[in-house]
Amino acid sequence: MPQPETLDQPEKTPLVKEVPPKSKDLSAWYNAICYKAELVSLAPVRGCMVLRPYGYGLWERLQAALDERFKATGHENAYFPLLIPESLLTREAEHVEGFAPEVAWVTQGGNEVLAERLAIRPTSEVIIGTMYAEWVHSYRDLPILINQWANVMRWEKRTRPFLRSLEFLWQEGHTAHATEAEASEEVARMLEVYADVAENVAGVPVYKGEKSSSERFAGATHTYSIEALMPDGRALQAGTSHELGQNFAKAYGIEFSAEDQTLQYAWTTSWGMSWRMIGALIMVHGDDRGLRLPPKLAPLEAVIVPIVKGPSEDVTAAARELYATLKRAGLRVKLDERDERPGFKFADWEMRGVPLRIELGANDLAAGTVTIVRRDRERGEEGAKTSVPLADVGKVLPELLAAVGHSLFAQAKDFLAAHTLPATEREQFLRLCRDRAGMIDIPWCNRPECEAAVKAETRANTRNLRPLEGGETLCVACGEPAVVRAYFAQSY
Repeated sequence: MPQPETLDQPEKTPLVKEVPPKSKDLSAWYNAICYKAELVSLAPVRGCMVLRPYGYGLWERLQAALDERFKATGHENAYFPLLIPESLLTREAEHVEGFAPEVAWVTQGGNEVLAERLAIRPTSEVIIGTMYAEWVHSYRDLPILINQWANVMRWEKRTRPFLRSLEFLWQEGHTAHATEAEASEEVARMLEVYADVAENVAGVPVYKGEKSSSERFAGATHTYSIEALMPDGRALQAGTSHELGQNFAKAYGIEFSAEDQTLQYAWTTSWGMSWRMIGALIMVHGDDRGLRLPPKLAPLEAVIVPIVKGPSEDVTAAARELYATLKRAGLRVKLDERDERPGFKFADWEMRGVPLRIELGANDLAAGTVTIVRRDRERGEEGAKTSVPLADVGKVLPELLAAVGHSLFAQAKDFLAAHTLPATEREQFLRLCRDRAGMIDIPWCNRPECEAAVKAETRANTRNLRPLEGGETLCVACGEPAVVRAYFAQSY
């Protein structure tokens, strides 16, 4: 994967002239794509990145897809402060211990040395729990269903664009409920939302399941995740949903008078997805020519490239009229009238992963057609180019966009299926884990000491768990009685 930056100083954004082959060096390819497609630049602060307009367009599309689903399930957006007093953070001991190595602290404001350190939020359970304690008094005040769009900071030693950085963008949902059953239902519902967005919007197939106790969120009673598989055989955790029990409610005093007049602690949850999903779709879908963006997330669904040789007012006028027609139809489309050769434009838009390219030249105009090129297909592949009557472009584009989306997801799903490997013997299992062969599926004992031993030997750990199927009795990793099935993989 992308090489880490130095720990003592930032690097300048490299000038990318050529993108190396993806299959030979995923790390170099990934970095080159992020910079060449103008998604990000390296910031003057070590470990931070600037999200450029095209990259931010991807984030906006992901944000919109999530936000629509959050509101459809009854959630509202709010915003909470960036800074957390140390005295509040330390109330929940397990939570603090889990995040302590990553917390950045503010110790001085202006010329004033602060009497109490302020943490820059690594996540917001603490500050939100404190506010919920002020707002909740009766069972009538519940449930509280709030989502926050925010930036957070975690002092990472090794950073990679989108996948791991000191500061990153995400959403974090935080809810409070009167019963454990309601909180459990909320956690399951939001995991389904994440899986829906990953697969049906980003086109990234995932496995859903519960995390092991070793991988559980600090302070949670249960953590669930969606896990994707990258081309190098490593897994990427793409979204998490946490059942927090009453731990945070007790730590921050979220109490309410129940219907029977007893005083009870609320049951809380939290759940989040970050711009890591953008890193996932880059790796899962991209090829040697650049990005291949799923249409539902692409900032541009189509680009119109007029092909003119010298002055050609007719072609230019027709291209502009087509552009206006498609814009009125609600499509995200761009007209490329730059003073560059068509070949340069083709390569540029392929690098940026625009799902469809519409070519219009003098011969096309004379025939009353355009040529539409699909980004999900290889050059020369059957169906990569389609000749369409000019008058029908507005009707054909939605169908082609849907086809591109289905195609990208199908390709990714085939890869995941081909690299999900059941193991039945210990040595076979360990070898597959060491080789990053993919998601290694075994009956497992669900013991932390077993997971630790596997990780020490192979650098792989559990990604998530699911119920045991019939007839399986022994853990492949250690030989103890199996109680679940587990996916093991090395991870980002």
